[in-house]
Amino acid sequence: ARPEGHKDPEYLAEVIQRHGISILHFVPSMLEVFLSARVLPPVNSLKQVVCSGEELPRELVRKFKAWSGSIGLYNLYGPTEASIDVSCFVCEGLPEQRIPIGRPIDNTRLFILDSHLAPVPVGVPGELYIGGVGLARGYLNRPDLTAERFIPNPFGGKGERLYRTGDLARYLP
Repeated sequence: ARPEGHKDPEYLAEVIQRHGISILHFVPSMLEVFLSARVLPPVNSLKQVVCSGEELPRELVRKFKAWSGSIGLYNLYGPTEASIDVSCFVCEGLPEQRIPIGRPIDNTRLFILDSHLAPVPVGVPGELYIGGVGLARGYLNRPDLTAERFIPNPFGGKGERLYRTGDLARYLP
């Protein structure tokens, strides 16, 4: 796309169609801009849209479904400290509340723990921790912050660590 072309939904849709693009990755606010066009040209080549980087609003999922037909929509979650994306939720239905962050991707583990690092029951909020091979080693020249955020994994083997995200989460039934 031309520079700044991402700001013009009609132009972007035309580029997608002309080049046969099948997968797009948007931050939700950019998907909102894309869907705000009065009339979008057909994008028959498009098969999947991935969203990450911000919370995916339920209303935006509804708008996308009304526009897209059978195009798959995926909500990804993951902080930079864990190699960007660590979980995926396939937006097949419309949950009653927020769009979940989904299940961990391969080679990743997610834990929701209380203040004593014990797992919380289904439905109880706790802090989200991430483990697995995609975890960063720590912060460059910030041993204090590394020690605070990258902790020994109480459920793993020797040397395994968890990243303390600071995000609140809960397991759904």
